[in-house]
Amino acid sequence: MEKLKLDDLNRVSVEEFKEQDKLPVAVVLDNVRSMHNVGSVFRTGDGFAIEKLVLCGITACPPHREIEKTALGATLSVDWVHFEKTTEAINSLRSDGYTITAIEQAKNSTMLNTFTPDPKKKYALIFGNEVDGVSDEVMSIIDQCIEIPQFGTKHSFNIVVSAGIVLWDFFAKIRL
Repeated sequence: MEKLKLDDLNRVSVEEFKEQDKLPVAVVLDNVRSMHNVGSVFRTGDGFAIEKLVLCGITACPPHREIEKTALGATLSVDWVHFEKTTEAINSLRSDGYTITAIEQAKNSTMLNTFTPDPKKKYALIFGNEVDGVSDEVMSIIDQCIEIPQFGTKHSFNIVVSAGIVLWDFFAKIRL
């Protein structure tokens, strides 16, 4: 087996990316501390062609060298916006027709493997702070909660791993 070379990957330009059909998902980062995590979520969002990334509270915004280390230019392709408060972001997204969905371990959450997204709906997927998760204030105003099944001793994934798992699942169920 031979690995593909960069020229073989048929990458779209930033301009082509901006025009292409997007996965009906906005990713919301609720007070994410690590700029490397922010950059990695940009890159993951680019990979799955999400509609936008919503950065909230203390979540760092581009341009920043530490974000770019992991984003590798995805801050130019993925649309993004910043809100001082995650609740303000949720109100805006809800008024734009998004179903507000926390990715969190919670009572009465729906396990990701049993969740089927409606391809006619738009989803705002909220990923929380690395230590505290999605804030209690945000959890009180969500429409639904999805939980990633876990089987080890830590019961915790890095936010970027969680975003990758959930975005792949949504992409596979909606697009493939």
